[in-house]
Amino acid sequence: MLMPRIQQHFIEGADVQYQCAQALGAPLEAAAQVLLHGLTAGGKVLAWGQGVAAALAQALVAQLVGRFERERPELAALVLGTDATLASATTVGDAAGGSAVRQLRALGLPGDVLLLVCAGLPGPDALALVDTAHERDIAVVVLSGARVGDLPDALRDGDVWAAVPAERAPRVLEAQLVALHALCDALDAQLLGDDELETVTT
Repeated sequence: MLMPRIQQHFIEGADVQYQCAQALGAPLEAAAQVLLHGLTAGGKVLAWGQGVAAALAQALVAQLVGRFERERPELAALVLGTDATLASATTVGDAAGGSAVRQLRALGLPGDVLLLVCAGLPGPDALALVDTAHERDIAVVVLSGARVGDLPDALRDGDVWAAVPAERAPRVLEAQLVALHALCDALDAQLLGDDELETVTT
């Protein structure tokens, strides 16, 4: 029967979510402060997701530019590596993530925030983006899973790293979606106050 196998996904997911509540609270609070500082100082969020996580980066940017649960002024954010015009102008001779690095070089300014989302092992593209951000005095926030490879060596003091305590990519992606929602809510709470939390609508 398939039912036990299907149910196991929810059981495993709930277990990871519970672990994340303990493990990610502090780094996500720090990430929210980095994002808030960058955005309120005139910077922007430059988001990039590796593989399937690109959809999470797009969702985050949509919620920053648009809204999460409450109406508020638009926040400056864009997704690296997905704009068709930019990509077509930068991908000739580049590896898959080369266009994102070039876009970061072209668009990133000191005071911006680079937010990376990697569900699997961070690849060369993710590491190149971190290095490029460091070169340009851009703050770095990374959401990863438990498989980190060379990522710890690429990060510096001042970077924020939130690692989901799981290795299976589906579980990591699920937790990262909640983490990004938590970041959006944290930004709204700081910008708008938290007195409306019980009356918000989706």
